[in-house]
Amino acid sequence: MSQESLPDDARAEYADALPEYAERVLDVAELIPPGRVMTYGDVAEWLGEGGPRQVGRVMSLYGGGVPWWRVVRADGVLLPGHELRALDRYRAEGTPLKEAGRAAEGHLPRIDLRRARWDGGERAEGHT
Repeated sequence: MSQESLPDDARAEYADALPEYAERVLDVAELIPPGRVMTYGDVAEWLGEGGPRQVGRVMSLYGGGVPWWRVVRADGVLLPGHELRALDRYRAEGTPLKEAGRAAEGHLPRIDLRRARWDGGERAEGHT
């Protein structure tokens, strides 16, 4: 069961049970400014532990309460099964996208990682 499917009163209790690594991953996801992204590997590198698969697993299990759409695949492909929800968020936040070519499956854009990638340098508003 994911955190986002829990009732509000159970969510706080569930959050207390998060593994420490998961908490750190989710903390990084919350730091990523609107319109910017980090890859799963970027998050692991920033934390200095784990790898892309571990970060992806944390986001899959616990990421519903953070800006999950800002932690992305290294190829810029939108998260399978969540493409349209993510695309709405990217467009609302002004995240740089590469429009899909006619041959692209589903004609969905990809994230323009060269322009959208956040290196953890400048902090999002409200975070220090």
